[in-house]
Amino acid sequence: MKATLEWQIACGADEAILDAPVDRTALPKAVERPRRAPAQNAEPEPDIDAVTIARTAASAAVDLETLRAAMEAYEHCDLKRGAKKLVFSDGNANARVMIVGEAPGRDEDIEGRPFVGRAGQLLDQMFSHVGLFRTESDSEKALYIANVLPWRPPQNRDPRPQEMKMMLPFLERHVELVDPDLIVAMGNHACMALLGQRGITRLRGNWKKALGKPTLPMFHPAYLLRTPEAKRETWADLLSLKDRLLK
Repeated sequence: MKATLEWQIACGADEAILDAPVDRTALPKAVERPRRAPAQNAEPEPDIDAVTIARTAASAAVDLETLRAAMEAYEHCDLKRGAKKLVFSDGNANARVMIVGEAPGRDEDIEGRPFVGRAGQLLDQMFSHVGLFRTESDSEKALYIANVLPWRPPQNRDPRPQEMKMMLPFLERHVELVDPDLIVAMGNHACMALLGQRGITRLRGNWKKALGKPTLPMFHPAYLLRTPEAKRETWADLLSLKDRLLK
Protein backbone atom coordinates (compact mmCIF):
# COMPACT_ATOMS: atom_id res chain seq x y z
CA MET A 1 0.00 0.00 0.00
CA LYS A 2 2.88 2.39 0.77
CA ALA A 3 4.41 1.75 -2.66
CA THR A 4 1.03 2.39 -4.29
CA LEU A 5 0.67 5.71 -2.49
CA GLU A 6 4.22 6.74 -3.46
CA TRP A 7 3.44 5.87 -7.10
CA GLN A 8 0.27 7.99 -6.99
CA ILE A 9 2.20 10.95 -5.53
CA ALA A 10 4.84 10.60 -8.25
CA CYS A 11 2.03 10.80 -10.82
CA GLY A 12 0.77 14.04 -9.27
CA ALA A 13 -2.19 12.68 -7.24
CA ASP A 14 -1.03 14.32 -4.04
CA GLU A 15 -4.22 15.87 -2.70
CA ALA A 16 -7.55 14.39 -1.59
CA ILE A 17 -10.28 16.52 -3.12
CA LEU A 18 -13.51 14.87 -1.97
CA ASP A 19 -14.64 12.77 0.98
CA ALA A 20 -16.80 10.45 -1.16
CA PRO A 21 -16.06 8.72 -4.49
CA VAL A 22 -17.42 10.23 -7.70
CA ASP A 23 -19.23 8.11 -10.30
CA ARG A 24 -17.36 9.14 -13.44
CA THR A 25 -19.65 6.96 -15.62
CA ALA A 26 -22.81 8.86 -14.69
CA LEU A 27 -24.13 11.25 -17.31
CA PRO A 28 -24.08 14.90 -16.21
CA LYS A 29 -27.43 16.56 -15.72
CA ALA A 30 -28.27 19.19 -18.24
CA VAL A 31 -28.43 22.66 -16.78
CA GLU A 32 -31.00 25.03 -18.18
CA ARG A 33 -29.68 28.55 -18.43
CA PRO A 34 -32.02 31.48 -18.93
CA ARG A 35 -31.55 33.25 -22.22
CA ARG A 36 -31.39 37.01 -22.22
CA ALA A 37 -32.60 38.81 -25.26
CA PRO A 38 -30.05 41.32 -26.55
CA ALA A 39 -31.01 44.95 -26.22
CA GLN A 40 -31.94 46.73 -29.41
CA ASN A 41 -28.97 48.27 -31.23
CA ALA A 42 -26.63 46.90 -28.55
CA GLU A 43 -23.00 46.35 -29.47
CA PRO A 44 -21.68 42.80 -28.95
CA GLU A 45 -19.78 42.42 -25.68
CA PRO A 46 -16.03 42.37 -26.39
CA ASP A 47 -13.87 39.40 -25.39
CA ILE A 48 -11.39 39.97 -22.59
CA ASP A 49 -7.89 40.21 -24.03
CA ALA A 50 -5.96 38.64 -21.17
CA VAL A 51 -2.60 39.10 -22.89
CA THR A 52 -3.10 42.85 -23.42
CA ILE A 53 -4.21 43.26 -19.80
CA ALA A 54 -1.11 41.36 -18.65
CA ARG A 55 1.15 43.48 -20.85
CA THR A 56 -0.34 46.71 -19.49
CA ALA A 57 0.00 45.55 -15.88
CA ALA A 58 3.56 44.29 -16.38
CA SER A 59 4.78 47.43 -18.14
CA ALA A 60 3.52 49.57 -15.25
CA ALA A 61 5.74 47.72 -12.76
CA VAL A 62 8.73 49.86 -11.79
CA ASP A 63 10.52 47.25 -9.67
CA LEU A 64 10.27 43.62 -8.60
CA GLU A 65 7.97 44.43 -5.69
CA THR A 66 5.39 46.16 -7.90
CA LEU A 67 5.74 43.41 -10.51
CA ARG A 68 4.91 40.79 -7.91
CA ALA A 69 1.92 42.86 -6.77
CA ALA A 70 0.73 43.12 -10.40
CA MET A 71 0.94 39.34 -10.79
CA GLU A 72 -0.91 38.82 -7.50
CA ALA A 73 -3.69 41.11 -8.74
CA TYR A 74 -3.96 39.48 -12.18
CA GLU A 75 -7.26 37.55 -12.34
CA HIS A 76 -7.32 36.13 -15.87
CA CYS A 77 -5.23 32.97 -15.41
CA ASP A 78 -7.37 30.13 -14.03
CA LEU A 79 -4.32 28.47 -12.45
CA LYS A 80 -4.48 31.09 -9.72
CA ARG A 81 -7.77 29.68 -8.47
CA GLY A 82 -6.34 26.24 -7.75
CA ALA A 83 -2.89 27.19 -6.46
CA LYS A 84 -1.99 27.77 -2.84
CA LYS A 85 0.65 30.45 -3.41
CA LEU A 86 2.12 32.61 -6.11
CA VAL A 87 5.67 31.46 -6.80
CA PHE A 88 7.52 34.60 -7.81
CA SER A 89 11.27 34.05 -7.54
CA ASP A 90 14.22 33.05 -5.39
CA GLY A 91 17.88 33.96 -5.18
CA ASN A 92 19.82 37.17 -5.68
CA ALA A 93 18.17 39.69 -8.01
CA ASN A 94 21.62 41.13 -8.77
CA ALA A 95 22.90 37.81 -10.09
CA ARG A 96 24.52 37.61 -13.51
CA VAL A 97 22.65 34.35 -14.23
CA MET A 98 18.84 34.06 -14.29
CA ILE A 99 17.30 30.59 -14.46
CA VAL A 100 13.81 30.33 -15.98
CA GLY A 101 11.85 27.16 -15.24
CA GLU A 102 8.40 26.18 -16.40
CA ALA A 103 5.94 26.10 -13.48
CA PRO A 104 5.78 25.32 -9.76
CA GLY A 105 5.26 21.79 -8.51
CA ARG A 106 3.70 20.61 -5.26
CA ASP A 107 6.58 21.61 -2.98
CA GLU A 108 6.97 24.99 -4.67
CA ASP A 109 3.23 25.63 -4.33
CA ILE A 110 3.45 24.97 -0.60
CA GLU A 111 6.58 27.06 0.06
CA GLY A 112 6.01 29.81 -2.51
CA ARG A 113 9.55 29.50 -3.94
CA PRO A 114 10.72 27.93 -7.22
CA PHE A 115 12.78 24.73 -7.34
CA VAL A 116 12.57 23.55 -3.72
CA GLY A 117 11.60 19.89 -4.22
CA ARG A 118 13.84 17.05 -5.37
CA ALA A 119 14.42 18.79 -8.70
CA GLY A 120 15.39 21.96 -6.84
CA GLN A 121 17.88 20.10 -4.68
CA LEU A 122 19.47 18.66 -7.81
CA LEU A 123 19.53 22.12 -9.42
CA ASP A 124 21.39 23.56 -6.43
CA GLN A 125 23.87 20.70 -6.53
CA MET A 126 24.43 21.09 -10.29
CA PHE A 127 25.20 24.79 -10.19
CA SER A 128 27.29 24.56 -7.03
CA HIS A 129 29.86 22.56 -9.03
CA VAL A 130 30.50 25.64 -11.19
CA GLY A 131 30.49 28.03 -8.24
CA LEU A 132 26.93 29.40 -8.51
CA PHE A 133 24.47 29.51 -5.61
CA ARG A 134 21.01 30.98 -5.05
CA THR A 135 21.96 32.01 -1.49
CA GLU A 136 25.11 33.89 -2.55
CA SER A 137 25.26 37.65 -1.93
CA ASP A 138 28.10 38.16 -4.41
CA SER A 139 26.45 38.77 -7.80
CA GLU A 140 29.36 37.04 -9.56
CA LYS A 141 28.53 33.76 -7.79
CA ALA A 142 24.78 34.18 -7.40
CA LEU A 143 21.71 32.74 -9.11
CA TYR A 144 18.27 34.23 -9.60
CA ILE A 145 15.39 31.87 -10.34
CA ALA A 146 11.88 32.40 -11.74
CA ASN A 147 9.29 30.46 -13.76
CA VAL A 148 7.23 31.00 -16.88
CA LEU A 149 4.09 30.35 -14.82
CA PRO A 150 3.86 31.56 -11.21
CA TRP A 151 1.04 29.18 -10.23
CA ARG A 152 1.02 25.40 -10.09
CA PRO A 153 -0.95 23.61 -12.83
CA PRO A 154 -3.30 20.98 -11.35
CA GLN A 155 -1.74 17.53 -10.92
CA ASN A 156 1.52 19.01 -12.26
CA ARG A 157 0.24 18.85 -15.84
CA ASP A 158 2.17 20.63 -18.60
CA PRO A 159 1.58 24.38 -18.99
CA ARG A 160 -0.90 25.17 -21.75
CA PRO A 161 0.02 27.52 -24.61
CA GLN A 162 -2.62 30.12 -23.66
CA GLU A 163 -1.44 30.12 -20.04
CA MET A 164 2.14 30.74 -21.11
CA LYS A 165 1.06 33.39 -23.60
CA MET A 166 -0.85 35.44 -21.03
CA MET A 167 1.92 35.23 -18.43
CA LEU A 168 4.77 35.95 -20.86
CA PRO A 169 4.53 39.77 -20.49
CA PHE A 170 5.21 39.36 -16.77
CA LEU A 171 8.24 37.18 -17.48
CA GLU A 172 9.54 39.65 -20.06
CA ARG A 173 9.26 42.50 -17.56
CA HIS A 174 10.84 40.29 -14.89
CA VAL A 175 13.90 39.76 -17.07
CA GLU A 176 14.00 43.44 -17.95
CA LEU A 177 13.99 44.49 -14.29
CA VAL A 178 16.59 41.93 -13.19
CA ASP A 179 18.74 42.56 -16.27
CA PRO A 180 20.92 39.44 -16.01
CA ASP A 181 23.96 38.88 -18.20
CA LEU A 182 22.84 35.35 -19.10
CA ILE A 183 19.61 33.31 -19.04
CA VAL A 184 19.30 29.55 -18.56
CA ALA A 185 16.08 28.14 -20.07
CA MET A 186 15.27 24.99 -18.11
CA GLY A 187 13.35 22.48 -20.19
CA ASN A 188 10.99 22.47 -23.16
CA HIS A 189 8.37 24.87 -21.84
CA ALA A 190 10.88 27.54 -20.86
CA CYS A 191 12.43 27.23 -24.32
CA MET A 192 9.00 27.53 -25.93
CA ALA A 193 8.19 30.67 -23.94
CA LEU A 194 11.55 32.37 -24.41
CA LEU A 195 12.69 31.10 -27.81
CA GLY A 196 9.49 29.96 -29.50
CA GLN A 197 11.15 26.55 -29.97
CA ARG A 198 10.86 23.14 -28.40
CA GLY A 199 12.83 19.91 -28.63
CA ILE A 200 15.17 20.24 -25.67
CA THR A 201 17.35 17.30 -26.74
CA ARG A 202 18.21 19.22 -29.90
CA LEU A 203 18.32 22.68 -28.30
CA ARG A 204 20.35 21.99 -25.16
CA GLY A 205 23.91 23.16 -25.13
CA ASN A 206 23.41 25.57 -28.04
CA TRP A 207 23.53 29.23 -27.07
CA LYS A 208 20.58 31.27 -28.33
CA LYS A 209 19.28 34.79 -27.73
CA ALA A 210 16.07 35.54 -25.84
CA LEU A 211 14.79 38.95 -24.75
CA GLY A 212 18.12 40.41 -25.88
CA LYS A 213 20.11 38.10 -23.57
CA PRO A 214 22.44 35.16 -24.37
CA THR A 215 20.38 32.11 -23.42
CA LEU A 216 21.44 28.52 -22.77
CA PRO A 217 18.78 25.79 -23.03
CA MET A 218 19.35 22.97 -20.54
CA PHE A 219 17.62 19.79 -19.44
CA HIS A 220 15.20 20.35 -16.57
CA PRO A 221 16.40 18.76 -13.30
CA ALA A 222 13.15 16.75 -13.14
CA TYR A 223 14.13 15.17 -16.47
CA LEU A 224 17.57 14.34 -15.07
CA LEU A 225 15.97 12.57 -12.11
CA ARG A 226 14.11 10.35 -14.58
CA THR A 227 17.02 10.09 -17.03
CA PRO A 228 20.28 10.16 -15.05
CA GLU A 229 22.35 9.24 -18.12
CA ALA A 230 21.62 12.77 -19.45
CA LYS A 231 23.69 14.29 -16.63
CA ARG A 232 26.77 13.96 -18.83
CA GLU A 233 25.36 16.46 -21.34
CA THR A 234 24.23 18.71 -18.49
CA TRP A 235 27.77 18.81 -17.09
CA ALA A 236 29.00 19.94 -20.51
CA ASP A 237 26.32 22.67 -20.51
CA LEU A 238 27.38 23.86 -17.04
CA LEU A 239 31.00 24.11 -18.20
CA SER A 240 29.83 26.09 -21.22
CA LEU A 241 27.95 28.46 -18.88
CA LYS A 242 31.01 28.87 -16.65
CA ASP A 243 33.21 29.59 -19.65
CA ARG A 244 30.73 32.21 -20.92
CA LEU A 245 30.77 33.96 -17.54
CA LEU A 246 34.55 34.23 -17.64
CA LYS A 247 34.55 36.00 -21.02
